[in-house]
Amino acid sequence: MEKLADKTTVTDLLGEGKLSLGGKRWLLKQADDRQALAITQRLGLPDVLGRVLADRGLDVETAPSFLDPKLKTHLPDPLHLKDMDKAAARIAGAVQAGELIAIFGDYDVDGATSAALFKRFLESVGARIVVYIPDRLEEGYGPNAPALLKLHAEGAALVITVDCGQVAFEPLAAAHEAGLDVIVVDHHKGEPKLPKAFAVVNPNRLDDDSPHGQLAAVGVAFLVCVAVNGLLREAGWYQDRKTPDLMNLLDIVALGTVCDVVALTGVNRALVAQGLKVMGQRQNIGLRALADTAGIKEPPAAYHLGFVLGPRINAGGRVGQSDLGTRLLTTGNEGEALSLAQRLNMLNAERQDIEAAVLDEATLQVDAKLAGETPGPIVIAVGEGWHPGVIGIVASRLKERYNRPACVISWMGEFGTASGRSVSGADLGAAVIAARQAGLLLKGGGHAMAAGFTVERDKLAELETFLAARMVHDLGENPPPPGLYIDAILGAEGANYRLIKTLEQLAPFGVGNPEPRFCIKAARIVKVDPVGADQSHLRLILSGAGGQGKLTAIAFRAFDSALGKALANHGGQPFDFVGRLKLNVWNGYESVQLQVDDAQPVWG
Repeated sequence: MEKLADKTTVTDLLGEGKLSLGGKRWLLKQADDRQALAITQRLGLPDVLGRVLADRGLDVETAPSFLDPKLKTHLPDPLHLKDMDKAAARIAGAVQAGELIAIFGDYDVDGATSAALFKRFLESVGARIVVYIPDRLEEGYGPNAPALLKLHAEGAALVITVDCGQVAFEPLAAAHEAGLDVIVVDHHKGEPKLPKAFAVVNPNRLDDDSPHGQLAAVGVAFLVCVAVNGLLREAGWYQDRKTPDLMNLLDIVALGTVCDVVALTGVNRALVAQGLKVMGQRQNIGLRALADTAGIKEPPAAYHLGFVLGPRINAGGRVGQSDLGTRLLTTGNEGEALSLAQRLNMLNAERQDIEAAVLDEATLQVDAKLAGETPGPIVIAVGEGWHPGVIGIVASRLKERYNRPACVISWMGEFGTASGRSVSGADLGAAVIAARQAGLLLKGGGHAMAAGFTVERDKLAELETFLAARMVHDLGENPPPPGLYIDAILGAEGANYRLIKTLEQLAPFGVGNPEPRFCIKAARIVKVDPVGADQSHLRLILSGAGGQGKLTAIAFRAFDSALGKALANHGGQPFDFVGRLKLNVWNGYESVQLQVDDAQPVWG
């Protein structure tokens, strides 16, 4: 038995040392039966829901607020964050004095939504606003001195950096020297040293003991807006102005929170749950146009934010124009919204093509290095002129393939721009910050699961050794194979519409609150067909043990994998399947479908 959480252990379903067709361990969560029963009986919930809640460490006291996450329960006092009082007072003063406020953003979804949130809020209270999103290729990530000084020369008295700035020591020092006030609103890990800024609002700065370090930058920005709104109200600013409704901006907050892959627990869960309700009202012209362009016809869920809308917002910063996402989220013009949405949709398709080409090169390179051996503590791929806009996505794919932290570096002359993604238990952001402090990087930062940096070509070998040592420290010499955590075991007949509707109460799903995963025992494959534009997916019809129940299933991108080949050549052998249950909607008809994550033949 292995420990999972305070009140939950797991059992290896395949037996010690055995792996599935997908090369994973199957770990069945085992919550306290008494706790699960208490939740079920006291709250009047179905048995399966009580068990899943107990699996997640919840009890009769905490389960109600989890099932009905409200901001009035979860939203913290913004002033608990260090420097929030200074930042809110300076912004409110700039609004009242009519000063020009510049928002310095970032080109990913969290940065775009943070900038859009500030722009929409501050314009609604009568502020003068200009938004600056740096060009990914020309300027790179974060504040740079030329841009800050240019904003100052154009009349900006205050700059608010969003989703960046925590480690921008030199650019912010130059701005300070020029007399420009800068407020940093960030969530990335910092260092003991703070940049020269008027205020630094970040729950993850080292001297802040905030319990809300899981906030995305857009969540921190929302708290700043709440604090500024309160000061303006106290100052009588709304006596002859309409008071803004910050709740109407939660669709933007939800989008940035989901797409930055932060934990959907506590305040984040409340922000996303309420934000999805606002998004469902389709009030934001840009989001409405993007949803229509992407073909979203059902009420939005976290899935649509993370895998449909988010990649399109991201595409502008990755392979197009950096400010397209922010412009879409803030436009009040229907025609402009449609034009921007269509452009982002096309850029996303272009991004997918570029990403596929770089991923192929990177995978071939890593496989050649490994030559069939087990990967080391970190996987690093390097390429000449790889598009910097896709290396983060490619790093994520390598992480999934090799079950190791992965970094992808694109060389441009003597300098490499890099993006990295990590696995649970390995703090890549801290490792990158330590490498920069050791003089191995020109710049770098991030958080536990993602990081970025710039490295000189002649420092690469030393950097690889340094990062490998850090990952060994975090993960050990031989990281275990990835585990699939299973909430319950079902027969095919138990995977039904009623169960799916029951489980919807657990949404929104994401990091920290994954979709429940089930093991469907001893199902036989009645039919299997390749499907999809490139025939890379497998569609299956399953029959339960003893012919009880029929269930359709889909195994994405499985055709050429060991899993796919075993399923296609099943020979009548029953399989145990692991996956998540979905409602499949086709031509207005709903059916239950198992989205297959893994499988294993049943022997004996």
